[in-house]
Amino acid sequence: MTRRSALKPLRLPAFALLPSLLLAGLGAGLVAGPLGCARNPVTGKSELALVSEAQEIQMGQQGAKEVAQSIGLYEDAAVNAYFADIGKRMAAESERPNLPWEFHVVDDAAVNAFAIPGGFIYVTRGLMSSINNEAELAGVIGHEIAHVTHRHSVQQISKSQLAQLGLGIGSIVSSDIAKFGQLVSAGLGLLFLKYGRDAENQADQSGFRYALGQSYDVREMPNVFETLGRLSEAGGSGRLPEWLSTHPEPGNRIEHIEKMIDTVPLDQRKLIVDREDYLRHIQGMTFGEDPRQGYFEKSYFYHPKMRFQMKFPDEWKKQNLPAAVVAVSPSEDAIIQLGLAGQTPPEQAARQFLSQEGVQAGNASTARINGLPAASSYFQAQTEQGQIEGLVSFISYGGQTFGLMGYTPAGKLGSYDQVFQGTIRSFSELRDGSKINVQPARVELVKVPRQMTLEQFNAQYPSTIPIEQLAIINELEGPQSVIPPGQTVKRVVGGRQVESS
Repeated sequence: MTRRSALKPLRLPAFALLPSLLLAGLGAGLVAGPLGCARNPVTGKSELALVSEAQEIQMGQQGAKEVAQSIGLYEDAAVNAYFADIGKRMAAESERPNLPWEFHVVDDAAVNAFAIPGGFIYVTRGLMSSINNEAELAGVIGHEIAHVTHRHSVQQISKSQLAQLGLGIGSIVSSDIAKFGQLVSAGLGLLFLKYGRDAENQADQSGFRYALGQSYDVREMPNVFETLGRLSEAGGSGRLPEWLSTHPEPGNRIEHIEKMIDTVPLDQRKLIVDREDYLRHIQGMTFGEDPRQGYFEKSYFYHPKMRFQMKFPDEWKKQNLPAAVVAVSPSEDAIIQLGLAGQTPPEQAARQFLSQEGVQAGNASTARINGLPAASSYFQAQTEQGQIEGLVSFISYGGQTFGLMGYTPAGKLGSYDQVFQGTIRSFSELRDGSKINVQPARVELVKVPRQMTLEQFNAQYPSTIPIEQLAIINELEGPQSVIPPGQTVKRVVGGRQVESS
């Protein structure tokens, strides 16, 4: 099965990430009249609303396009259809059944789920491979549906007037420079708005009701929060934020849900858990980071599918983000980033970049880089936070044009010029077969033949992840937890062998 590249074509303004170029577009015109109120579809209360339902849907449709293009969807039709079937059944019985609901699995290792206004719901494969039954998944889906039905993100946008700002994220040369999760395109800033305690409790309460309405065993919901909390605290992976980063934990979350459970007579009802069918759907699912989408080994970045390599500066903070590969200097005053600029020839791409408003060209060159056609130029650019200066190069390789850029606040280019030049010139063809042929780890299911501890299971059916992590994704307390005979257990096999530093 083919997998998407971690690098996706970027519009040149987005590649530059200059704030003055991010303010046009979707946000313009969202405030279509004087300050107003609207009735909340769930609570019936009148609330501040600068965004109509039609505008909410428009925002969601734009955000959904950016998710598909910049983050990428998990390319398993059966898994996506399974997820969508559960979600659409629940959404159809919600207070907003007529929204254009869509449900997709995101191809990312992070443990998270999120909702975009207008009815676009996503769960990561990292979350799906970490929970254990359909009732748990239904609880997650119900929670995200509730954020949409309550219009929580619309309320936040209205209160903070983000609609008037076009969802601009500002310059990445700022105090947030080390927060890699913020280095996303303008529209994607909408995806991970944090909700407060009241909004999270509302989403839990309505999500509980939606799941129970479809006869799911809501007693499984606390297991989800416990698993997600354990994984996030253990330090997750992936290029998206982890669950605890986007769903602030009220502290009494599990207790709150257990009180709701106590108010409903569940023992007399035939409720759905469906562990076995759920696990069958995640058999073979990619687990953890997918090295086919690009990976770091110390300071070297390798992309097996696109067959290129590049060396970033030692000691710099580095991350492979959904739409770019980024490195930040130890002093947090310089950035190097790599992204795709479509199929435009390098010289034309450079002209388009340098012709942007607020950008001033410096010394330019069309010298090849490691035998590849290239166009490079120094530049200065005015941002809302001040002037920056740097070096940008566009390199043609494999039918694509890559954009490589290093930049820093004005006056500091002299300190980083050689670093920028050396990094850009390191871009070259990847020829090492061991790097090209690397494969991701995957989930494999085992039905245990007899009673055994997790430690005994791991000895007989070894995994390529630590046993502590194996315990979490199987909802077991630890290595000495007892597994009853006949139970299906997840193990993780294969994957890239990470060298110790």
